[in-house]
Amino acid sequence: MQTFPVHSSMQLSLAPKPCQPLKIIALGDSLVYGFGDPETGGWVEQLRRRWMLPNSSGHVLYNLGVRGDRTQQVAQRLEVEFRHRGELRNQVPDLIILSVGVNDSARLARPNGRNYTDIAVFASEMASLLDQAQQLCPVLFVGMVPVNEAKMPFLDCFYFNHADQYRYKEATRIACKQRQIPYLDIFDQWIVRGEAWRNQRLSEDGLHPNTLGYQALLEDVMNWEPLAAYHAPSAYQLT
Repeated sequence: MQTFPVHSSMQLSLAPKPCQPLKIIALGDSLVYGFGDPETGGWVEQLRRRWMLPNSSGHVLYNLGVRGDRTQQVAQRLEVEFRHRGELRNQVPDLIILSVGVNDSARLARPNGRNYTDIAVFASEMASLLDQAQQLCPVLFVGMVPVNEAKMPFLDCFYFNHADQYRYKEATRIACKQRQIPYLDIFDQWIVRGEAWRNQRLSEDGLHPNTLGYQALLEDVMNWEPLAAYHAPSAYQLT
């Protein structure tokens, strides 16, 4: 498998330097795709539109979310997607935003059924995905949204619950920490805000955010320090 040279630094330089707008890919599951938000298309689409406004940073953002994807499937398409998302002077992306894992956590057929991806297998696959991504360019990770457990099962066969979500998001957070990949813990942030707040921001299926939920998610992402530097009109130079 062909890979690309590792950047000498996975962080933004401290001072902004004039450069072309960055090419960024958001890769993951339905949370990236924006399913559940027919009005604004989800947080990635809203961020893409903001970066197209006059006097914005002008970054190009590709939405590569696929509904139902698990970690293994994202890993399988990562490098192909990466190699085919670039423009003119900048042939490959400068940044990867990952968001995947909730589908791996689902219980199959019944509330105490087996997890779709065994937790040990998931930890190994997540580690492999992160290592693969870091070989290509800098990486950021946006965590999963807590479900509405009272709405389960999803599609009459997938049982999601907070206990499993916590285990899988913790495995992801730890893997990111070990690799110095910034991780946005959406699960913990939304749990703290309370059940009533969350349920107002989840679709009827109990799994996907609604328009209000994606707006809240966008605000969480926009206020996240590792991504905040990218919003300035003068793009920061990646080294």
